[in-house]
Amino acid sequence: MKDQPVFSESTQSDCLKLIEMALMEDIGAPVLESGVDCTSDAIVPETARAQASFVSRASGVVCGVEIVRLAINRWAPEISLDVVINDGQSVAPQQEIAVMLGSAHDILTMERTCLNFMCRLSGISSLTRQYVQQVTGTKACVLDTRKTTPGWRRLEKYAVACGGGKNHRMGLYDAIMIKDNHLAFFRSLLTDSDDTIPKSIELARHWIAENKSTLPDAGNTVLELEVDTLKQLEVGLKTDCDIILLDNMDCDQLRTAVDMRNKTAPNILLEASGGVNLTTIGKIAQTGVERISVGALTHSAVNFDIGLDWKIT
Repeated sequence: MKDQPVFSESTQSDCLKLIEMALMEDIGAPVLESGVDCTSDAIVPETARAQASFVSRASGVVCGVEIVRLAINRWAPEISLDVVINDGQSVAPQQEIAVMLGSAHDILTMERTCLNFMCRLSGISSLTRQYVQQVTGTKACVLDTRKTTPGWRRLEKYAVACGGGKNHRMGLYDAIMIKDNHLAFFRSLLTDSDDTIPKSIELARHWIAENKSTLPDAGNTVLELEVDTLKQLEVGLKTDCDIILLDNMDCDQLRTAVDMRNKTAPNILLEASGGVNLTTIGKIAQTGVERISVGALTHSAVNFDIGLDWKIT
């Protein structure tokens, strides 16, 4: 990747909370000084110094170095971190990612917490890169979803960005996405069901205008509509939405949808979702949709294998 993903202040804030929880799980306290590491406390002298390297055991994309840096700066500031591979960069087997130098006791105490974050997030970034590679040469981008680990959303979306993917809405608070269940309820309020999509979009657009002063993206708040039939798409293309999500449509339907959009509403973006995996995403991208959302990026990623190779100084 040419640009290193932004490790935002809000992501750092979430990360600090999670690291503190992780330390509570491991040493029974939110700080090293008051926690207990039975093994290190028993046999590792407080004055001993050591050097340990995070080393990749496979090929992939690194994510989590910034989390390790944050953890060390806050909880073990006497340890120095020499970064070799930055977040978002590719790594080969047996390649050194970063080196910790300092108190042997604190390195051993922080080891598992740091590895847990780095392995989890590198698994997401590595899987995302595989998906991104499958759409190379098309106009489609790969997006994540809200199918994230509770509490880890910003970190996991950061990992997706490290892998070359794009972030969908962060949560319910920063975009409008009218899905099938919203439409099912809204339909029950209307006399004529044919008005469901047009009136829901009109109402949502009006709500954005009235509440823009309190919204993260103000008047530019995205308005997205989910449809699962071409008939619904036809109606949606006549509305003032920004994006239409095509749910669980096959490639023939997606191509038809793109043709319909190109003829009637070329400014509306189309997003494919449902049934997307590494085998299908290439063909989906070739239909001409601009966006492909993939829940598997975060809910099905396998931890990346990283070890800590040790040596006494």
